[in-house]
Amino acid sequence: MKNLERTDKGLKAYDPWRDFFNLESFFPFENGRQSKSLPAVNISEDDKQYSVDVIAPGFKKEDFKIKVDDDVLSISAETKQESSENGNGKQYSRREYSYSSFTRTFRLPDNTKDDQISASYTDGILKLSIPKSKEQTKATKEIAIN
Repeated sequence: MKNLERTDKGLKAYDPWRDFFNLESFFPFENGRQSKSLPAVNISEDDKQYSVDVIAPGFKKEDFKIKVDDDVLSISAETKQESSENGNGKQYSRREYSYSSFTRTFRLPDNTKDDQISASYTDGILKLSIPKSKEQTKATKEIAIN
C-alpha cells in the first residue's frame, strides 16, 4: 500500500518530524540569517492625501530612512543595541547584542506630489502624509521625520 501524505492547498506535505519539533519556529533562521518580520502598515486616503502608518515600536526616529525615487517610496529602519553587565565583585561578564531592521517599498500612484511627502514618528507609529495632485510631481529625495 502506498504511503499517504496529507497535503493542504498551498501548504507543505505533512511531515511528522517537522510538525513535532516545529523547526520553523524553533530555529528562526533562513539560509544562515535570522528571519525578519515586517511591521504592519495601514494605508488610507481622502480627497487631499494618502496616509501611511507604519507600526514600528522600539525604534527612534533617527533609526528610519525614508526615500522617494521615481515614484517608489522606501521606508527602512535599523537599530543596534549592546548591553554589558559585570557582577558585583564576581568573575563573570555578560554581553548581549540586539539588531533589528526592515525595509518596505511602495509604488506611488500617478496623482501624488512626491516632493511634498512629510513624516512624523510618535509612540511607535511612523506616519507619512502623501499629498494628491491633478498632475504627477516626481522627485528624488530623502524625507526628514518631524
